[in-house]
Amino acid sequence: MYRAVALRALRMGVAMDDFESLARIAEEADVVLSKRGSGSIHLDGEDVSKAIRAREVSDASSVMSTVPRVRRAMVRQQRTLGHSTDCVMEGRDIGTVVFPDADLKVFLVASIETRARRRLLDLERRGEPGSMENVIEEIRERDRRDSTRQDSPLLKAEDAIELDTTHLTVEEQVTEVVRLAGERGTLKNSVGNDAGCDTEHVEESE
Repeated sequence: MYRAVALRALRMGVAMDDFESLARIAEEADVVLSKRGSGSIHLDGEDVSKAIRAREVSDASSVMSTVPRVRRAMVRQQRTLGHSTDCVMEGRDIGTVVFPDADLKVFLVASIETRARRRLLDLERRGEPGSMENVIEEIRERDRRDSTRQDSPLLKAEDAIELDTTHLTVEEQVTEVVRLAGERGTLKNSVGNDAGCDTEHVEESE
């Protein structure tokens, strides 16, 4: 969702330090996540599932996520979505801010080298080559920015279960989360997922 509003801001040519305009963009954006099957995301009626994975969008979304009004707008939409259906949600403040009462919270972590390799694979698939050194620095900067922002910083919820995905495939990660949900008896209820690595670091594992 943050990537979608960041894409909207980039397309409109709004500077990342124009917080007032960024907040209006987030408040006015029509962001819709598919509830079944495809996992697609639509922005103002357009499927932007691939467009939001561009490097410049990733960088912009991390900046936009530090703007309090942007975060408040996104939290409102996330809560509306989460309360309308049984769901699994992923994000850097889902278990601490958006759904602090989620039935199950899983905090995903992985070594910086593993995260960088996964990110490089994702970039290569899109024809955007990068270097290990640069990607590691980008990840560290995003972690620093997200962990030190004043509004909804990246934190592990006290009742979250930490899952190290360094040596796990995507399928193994999903299997473990489903197992944890089964133990909690929450398979038909909401499952909060706070990721210590961002979404693509899970999706692109192998």
